[in-house]
Amino acid sequence: MEVLGQWKQGIAYPHWASLAHWGYGEARFLFYPPASWTLGALIGSVFPWKMVPGIYIWIALSASGFSMFVLARRWLDQRDAVFAAALYAANPYYIVIVYWRSAFAELLAGALLPLLLLFVLRMEREGRRMVVPLALVVMAAWLTNAPSAVMVNYSLALLVVALAILQKSPRILVLGGAAVVLGAALAAFYILPAAYEEKWVNIAEVLAPGVRPQDNFLFTAINDPDHNRFNLLTSIVATAEIIILFACAWLARRWRDSPKEGWWLLVLWASAAILLMLPITAIFWQYLPELRFVQLPWRWLLCLNVAFALLVCIGLRRWFNRAVLCLGLLLVIASVWHRVQPPWWDNAADVEEMHESVHTGEGYEGTDEYVPAGDDAYELNKAAPLVSTDQVGSSSVRIQGWRAQTKTFSVDVNNPGMLLPRLFAYPAWRVEVNGQVVQTHSEPVTGQMTIPVTAGHNQVKITFERTRDQRLGDAISVGTALLLIFAGVARRKASLRTS
Repeated sequence: MEVLGQWKQGIAYPHWASLAHWGYGEARFLFYPPASWTLGALIGSVFPWKMVPGIYIWIALSASGFSMFVLARRWLDQRDAVFAAALYAANPYYIVIVYWRSAFAELLAGALLPLLLLFVLRMEREGRRMVVPLALVVMAAWLTNAPSAVMVNYSLALLVVALAILQKSPRILVLGGAAVVLGAALAAFYILPAAYEEKWVNIAEVLAPGVRPQDNFLFTAINDPDHNRFNLLTSIVATAEIIILFACAWLARRWRDSPKEGWWLLVLWASAAILLMLPITAIFWQYLPELRFVQLPWRWLLCLNVAFALLVCIGLRRWFNRAVLCLGLLLVIASVWHRVQPPWWDNAADVEEMHESVHTGEGYEGTDEYVPAGDDAYELNKAAPLVSTDQVGSSSVRIQGWRAQTKTFSVDVNNPGMLLPRLFAYPAWRVEVNGQVVQTHSEPVTGQMTIPVTAGHNQVKITFERTRDQRLGDAISVGTALLLIFAGVARRKASLRTS
């Protein structure tokens, strides 16, 4: 909703969520990848907001089904590939995401995983032609969901190493490494600012108790009943999938048409995902780079379900057996639904209430990890005016413009003092008073911005600037994209000359 509002202000790529924390803002859009909130805003620009979640989910699940169909056609006939696509698009973990978690960005990222495996397998024959498609998958993962991007990079490394060993081809390792680097470079406009500016916010809150890896291994319990119920729910769903997966993997192993290298890659990928959901891999979560930012080990179900859908189709050839399996999975979902934790979601009235809060500028509750470092958003005064002063009865404030990334106003004061705009202090804000850049400060505890002014009339302009890390990230992404375009054009001309 806020993104669409900022588009209407002429801000193509928002960086500052101005209505978060009831109008004090946060740097949400610098750290949360753009794909999901861009898609949501696009849908919201056409349809009523109460319809947006359903349409978004339909698009995400359809994309997952299409990508699985393309992968499954490598081994299965059309009818079986359609079943694999349907099973993947309606797998139990997706149902948990839709009805319990509402993790829309993660749901969208699931559509990339079948393509990841497909391009790795095609690398065996097509070699360097698959570097760019793989890089685009890596880029898309970074721009969709950061935890999923971490899983995609580790999955790509595992699959590439395994294929290189099976094929006895070290060249595959080089091509896979090139895809990782190229994909990261294409997404540098997001990755670089997010990595550099994380020291400016309370990013450690993403690993607060309850959302740390050690708190979310399968069947882990902590001193939080709500957490424990949901962890039990996901653990039961995961266990059901794991049992079925290994049974179908065994049946697929004996099937004469089952793909040899594909079977090994599927089983290896699924096995790694399963191990990472168990406490025995705690040391890896502690020391492997960025793995802890996946937060929730059972998120690896996202990867496991690629193998799950394919191995079920390859291992169970009879439609009756497939129907029994689907019925059993539905019973598992119904059981945890009624006996462990009922699902929750916002209804149409809740969505409309949020829309009204955004439309009126009242704002909404923000996210702890995107608050400027050291600040406590819970101590903010929600009733504070847009601009106040530290002087009583001796000032007048006139708001001339209060947009997401630009604030202009004038203040007349009798004595030198401090202005307090309804805004968090953040290093990217540039503040000018009477045309001169001034150094701002922040209130203790809350982190609200304070601006020094002199006696008399003060014209103030506050602008959210593109910092050097943002400009460098933009340059890397644009430069990499241009390099790929020029290389593609040159290759095309060379092939035309030879033909």
